[in-house]
Amino acid sequence: MPVNTNQYHSIISQLNPQKVQLIAVSKTKPNEDIIELYDLGQRAFGENYVQELVDKAASLPKDIQWHFIGHLQSNKVKYIAPFVHLIHGVDSEKLLQEINKQAIKQNRIIDCLLQVHIATEETKFGFDADSIDEFIQSGRLAQYPNIQIKGLMGMASFSEDTNLLTKEFTTLKQIFDQAAIQLGNQFTILSMGMSGDYPLAISLGSNMVRIGSLLFGARNYSK
Repeated sequence: MPVNTNQYHSIISQLNPQKVQLIAVSKTKPNEDIIELYDLGQRAFGENYVQELVDKAASLPKDIQWHFIGHLQSNKVKYIAPFVHLIHGVDSEKLLQEINKQAIKQNRIIDCLLQVHIATEETKFGFDADSIDEFIQSGRLAQYPNIQIKGLMGMASFSEDTNLLTKEFTTLKQIFDQAAIQLGNQFTILSMGMSGDYPLAISLGSNMVRIGSLLFGARNYSK
């Protein structure tokens, strides 16, 4: 399925006035599709799989900002540490330790979002409200000088229940606001909302959305 350029222009026209950043989720999609959006001006792309991200980064324009949005295993951090623009799903302090270690080796600061578990499904990863508050209050972030925590990310339940989604997004916004008091000016990103729920997420405070299927069509997992 070709890239839906009309949908892209429509989404951008919605997001830009509200200062919401679009991450085009390009996992499983070929380089040609990414280039098609790149030629329209899109620079931020999200990938879920480390090897696929490494391969694409090596062969596509160097000014693309690569966002790792999947569940990241500690032993895979070293492969993306040299170039990743933002890691969305930091769901444990153990992972934070490894990212910091690899960032030191690369002599760079790696920007990250802490992932908060807000969904009803058990399959979602992340800190809960209490553990993220404890972590931020503890001051342990100072132990990771090569990491910049830029904000929070959360995924709502896979549901058409607007009341449920509203509750989950509102919870994440409240956690974000509380954390921002502690973490200061660099803590600015609230990443929530995907193809099916991004308008609601934006209305409840999101300033970064991850959209794939609306732009690229259905995923191809056969490979």
